[in-house]
Parts: sequence; C-alpha cells; structure tokens
Amino acid sequence: MGESDTKTEQPHTGAPFSSFPTQSQATSAAASEPVASTQLQEAIADFAEHLHLVVGRSPATVAGYRSDLIDFCQHAHTFEDFTLVNLRAWLGAAVDAGKSRATIARRAAAARSFSSWCERQGYLDTNVAARLAVPKSGRSLPTVVTPTAAETLMVSSQATTEPEYLRDTAMLELLYATGIRVSELCGIDLADVNYSRNTVKVTGKGNKQRVVPFGDPAASALKAWRDHGRPYLLNPKKPAHNALFLGARGGRIDPRMVRTVVVRAGKQLGVDGLGPHSLRHSAATHMLDGGADLRVVQELLGHSSLQTTQIYTHVSTTRLKQAYNQAHPRA
Repeated sequence: MGESDTKTEQPHTGAPFSSFPTQSQATSAAASEPVASTQLQEAIADFAEHLHLVVGRSPATVAGYRSDLIDFCQHAHTFEDFTLVNLRAWLGAAVDAGKSRATIARRAAAARSFSSWCERQGYLDTNVAARLAVPKSGRSLPTVVTPTAAETLMVSSQATTEPEYLRDTAMLELLYATGIRVSELCGIDLADVNYSRNTVKVTGKGNKQRVVPFGDPAASALKAWRDHGRPYLLNPKKPAHNALFLGARGGRIDPRMVRTVVVRAGKQLGVDGLGPHSLRHSAATHMLDGGADLRVVQELLGHSSLQTTQIYTHVSTTRLKQAYNQAHPRA
C-alpha cells in the first residue's frame, strides 16, 4: 500500500456499538450490512502475511487470528470503528454467546497484536487495544487413560486393511510414547526417525524443532509400518511422498484422519471423546507418576513455559489423593 493509502482513513474515537447482533440477527442482516473497507481488508491480509513470514506463527495461529479479525469487521467497517470501546463490546458479545474462555482470549490477543502492528504501519495513531484485557483461559484437568488402558488402546485400531492397521498402530504408539502433538506427528518425514537411537525429530509451535525419544514398542510398530504397510499406501506422484505417515490416497496424513483413528480406537476401548491430545495428556501424566522431572517433561512436550507443563502436576496430585483416600486407614 502506498503512503497516500495510509492517510485516507485516520482513527477516531468512533461511535460505540449499542449492541452486537446475535448470530441469527447477523445472518438475517448480512445482505444489507456493509462490508469492511478495502483498506481494512487489505490491512488484515498484510498482517496475516506478516505473522506467517516475519513472526513465524503457525498456519493455525495465523488462520485463527485472521478469522477473529474478520469476525470483528462484520461490525467494525473502518479504522474509525477500531476503538477500545468497540473491541470490549465485541468480546462481551462473545461471552454472551457462550464462547469458551480460550476463544475469547485468542480474540483479544489477535486484536492487540493487530492494533500494535497497525500503529507501526501508520493505520492507527495509537495502539488502541493496548489496554484490552485478555481473559485468562480456564485450565481444566485433562482426561487421561490408565497405563493398562493405554496398553490396550495401542492394538485397538479399527482399520479394515493390514497396511492401515499397521499405520494406525504405529501412530497410536508414537503419540503415547512421545506425547507429541497431532500436527507434529503429521509433519514427520522418514528421515526424521532415528531407529538406532529411538528418537524422532519434530517441528512444534513457532517452527521450533526438538528431538524426542521413544521406546521399543513404538520402534517395533514404526518398523512394521515402514517395511510392511507404508509401501502399499505410497503414491510416488504425491508431493509429500517422503512423509512418514500416509493417508489412504498415498499423501501425507492429515490431523483430521489421525483424530478419527484415535476416536475409533477409544470407542473400541469404551472411552468416548478420546483424542490425540488425550494421549499427550496421558503420556505427560504417566511420566510424572513414574518420577520424571517436571522440566524434562516440559522439554519433551515442547512447552515454552513451565507453567503450561504444571497442569499435569495437578492431575498427578489428584490421582495421588485418590489413592491415599482409598488406601490409608485414617484418610
């Protein structure tokens, strides 16, 4: 955008919204409601590109921030409307609509980041969202499976062909053995696995790489998949033919398919709502129960903050109290 473009719309106080419409009201009014200005739309697109190319945010984060800003722009059509009052009203409407705390916190973070960027680019005179409060995300205790249930889960794939069964078993074993994220699992290439050391290199949030160890059961499952399953699903014409895990059409497997595999295996075990993140939770909790140091678990999981890892100590403490209450004569 040229210099003249950045001066066409200057920030003002903007009239606050009397109320944000509900989803049904927004749908009925969509045809008559004006869209965001071209300048605002272009600014959001440039901001998303900045997040991806300069800041190095993950595609999921970029998509989430962009979606949030577009949602705000359904009601704020120009930079004049980009005010602290309207931003607070927008978050308030999300609360009234029953949005989760995590979603509201992300929306606030997107607004603050975008506002700061717009100030640097000259779209805004001041960082209007600097004082926008970010609600703390509620941290609920994660659901974990017992070690015995996890062992059964490893052989509970509902695949109908042997290659897919070998793949599913290898994915389940690796997810539980390492505690890696589902996106990290899908991004693994053949060359990332070191079978002599039983380690795998994964790329986590912020494109940060780390090396995670795994045990012999996972190693055996990976080798079985590599030697006896993967060749039957491989499609050399696919651009991701070097991917460790493949989908039914021979391309790199996607997170949605991995979730389906875990959910179906969980139902076979009698556990509804089990997902890849449950295996990550279970792996972390079982490591702490086994005496692993919290900072070691932090490194294995790829958490940038120890505070994030500490949620698993609450889980272990809860289980410890349960065991105490059941076993101690004076509990």
